[in-house]
Amino acid sequence: MDNNNNNGLRGRRKRTRNSALASNNNGKIKRPLLKIIGLVALVTFFVMGAYGFRIYAQAQNSLGKTYKAIDGKNASAKIVSKKPVSILLLGVDTTDNGVRDTETNYRGNSDTMIIVTVNPKTNKTTMMSVPRDTMTQIWKSADHNTKKIQKINSAYNIGNEESAVVTTEKLLNVPIDYYIKVDFNSLKEIVNAVGGVDVDVPFSFSYGDTGEKKSHFKKGKMHLNGKQALDYSRMRYEDPQGDYGRQLRQRQVITAIIKSAASAKTFTRYQKVLDSISSSMTTNLSFSDMQSMFLNYSGAAKSIGSDHLQGYGSMIDGSSYEIAPTKELRRVSNKLRKQLGLAEEQLNNKETRLNAYNEKLGFSFNYTGNQQQNYTTTISSTTSSKESGSSYGSSFGESSHSTGGYGSSSNGSTGSSGSRGFGGY
Repeated sequence: MDNNNNNGLRGRRKRTRNSALASNNNGKIKRPLLKIIGLVALVTFFVMGAYGFRIYAQAQNSLGKTYKAIDGKNASAKIVSKKPVSILLLGVDTTDNGVRDTETNYRGNSDTMIIVTVNPKTNKTTMMSVPRDTMTQIWKSADHNTKKIQKINSAYNIGNEESAVVTTEKLLNVPIDYYIKVDFNSLKEIVNAVGGVDVDVPFSFSYGDTGEKKSHFKKGKMHLNGKQALDYSRMRYEDPQGDYGRQLRQRQVITAIIKSAASAKTFTRYQKVLDSISSSMTTNLSFSDMQSMFLNYSGAAKSIGSDHLQGYGSMIDGSSYEIAPTKELRRVSNKLRKQLGLAEEQLNNKETRLNAYNEKLGFSFNYTGNQQQNYTTTISSTTSSKESGSSYGSSFGESSHSTGGYGSSSNGSTGSSGSRGFGGY
């Protein structure tokens, strides 16, 4: 009984002591654990804020080095308004450190040309390859027509990024808002920075640059490191589809880079990613544009479609060209315009008129036999009043009349000659 009384007394004393402590704190019970949690949360907030600011500052510094504007191109208002935008990806190769045949600051041709449309409303991205050997009229700027019919990859050599952008616009009647030029010698560093890329290898093959160990690829899904990704993107001659197969593999790698870069795991490697980009990329996307696209367009990276402009192989003056039929030019033009929210328009340019003229001479895009056919890139002044006085050479403007054989390949694959991999000159 006494024990029960003692226990009750101790309980009352404990409650009285707790009440006194509470009264000394104006009736508020102290919660030291909650205070500790709050303090930790506050410190974490400031640390993460400082870390975030550091990332922001480093990103601005690294990406700011890549900026290079071109005349008449400022699509920032589109990005702010969350409208669809188009970007021309240019892959170049400076394996000779900017020197070739004693010529310093050598630029060369753009080996890879891919039009990317990004639509934040439909959350879709489309990648459209334009074959480097596509025959087209070269424009140096929007108001400067060189009046030369050449391979489209020569536009970059002739007039830098602006010429490549405008020439592509004129060929397909599609506005190009931005360009991104990447030196694909840095592809290895970019792929390694994002932790490698996953691709679905279409067939087994081995490839390596001269003097380097070959990379081996087995049909099926593979995870590639930087060197493997570069070799995978460069191989051309062993592909049954020739350059079209290589274009497909290039789009695979670029798609995989985009998805890897957007993943959470890349956040811990952000500095490596930024360093690899800043040393190998030039673009007219400002840092502010990139921020807005990251915030408002990232959903479109989840659905990336792949396509290409299909041409027909023809040898003209000893050089191989891909000649795109008018029907195919219109298909690609309409598809890209639709992705950009633009109405379809009847494509009518120098290429479509040359196609019509040569078809009158007997050139057939449906021809699949072995008999040689002539493809003439000259339109004489007696042909039509619209083309009066227009005379264009087929290869670097050196001749005014050129003929060539259109071979038997029905898919346009020619296995044409040229420098290997990225940067055929």
